[in-house]
Amino acid sequence: MTPYARRGVHGQTVETLARRVLSGEIAEGATLDMAALQSELDVSLTALRESLKVLAAKGMVDARQKRGTFVRPRSDWNLLDADVLRWQFSESDGTGADPALLRNLGEVRGIIEPAAVRLAAARRTDADLEALEAALTAMGQEGGASDAVEADLAFHRALLAATHNELLERMEMVIESGLAQRDRLVHSAPHSEDPVPSHRAVLDAVRDRDPDGAEHAMRALLDQATRDLDKLSGPCAPPGAGRGPPREGRPGHRRYAPARAF
Repeated sequence: MTPYARRGVHGQTVETLARRVLSGEIAEGATLDMAALQSELDVSLTALRESLKVLAAKGMVDARQKRGTFVRPRSDWNLLDADVLRWQFSESDGTGADPALLRNLGEVRGIIEPAAVRLAAARRTDADLEALEAALTAMGQEGGASDAVEADLAFHRALLAATHNELLERMEMVIESGLAQRDRLVHSAPHSEDPVPSHRAVLDAVRDRDPDGAEHAMRALLDQATRDLDKLSGPCAPPGAGRGPPREGRPGHRRYAPARAF
């Protein structure tokens, strides 16, 4: 799915509402006070409803007669949606990512990327190697944290593209959010480990058409990524952590209203 375009008042309204739901500020089962939200956000009722349609398409909210618009259970949310992932990482200070979410995405990468790189080693073309080499070259150049993040993302996109499996290629939208957040944390820290050797090992095995070697190198790369993150934030939270505040009461019997209205 194409990520949601973040433009104008409509885009800002979508993202504001999404983050309130994802953070638990608007709890699961809560019914929205549309009039209060319209006043607080200073948008028309039509614009507010159009924004909520975006969240409804991602399984986060729904509407019923006599009940109004309410937040659906987390189990209904499309947590693999690129926007939903991005919103969860978009804390104001850039460092407030949920450790449990980073752990979950790390586990997903550990399942997908070692298998994907085996296919890449078997199917890669000269053009794929050129894209990987270009990303690796960019990774080794001097630059800021944002440059390092983009080079790393380009490398992993190129690896998925080298599988020549269009469904695996789409997995970049799942992997990228967690990878970018991890990279921002790691590359902004002093004395971060040089990422080039571990990525070079992956590229060399792909070039040699060595699936076993490529998988081994990818697993070593992912282990390094986990170590780098643990140095900054400590071991990730245990399973089940980071899912927001527990639900209280019965769904549908609470109404969410903003803390203040303009």
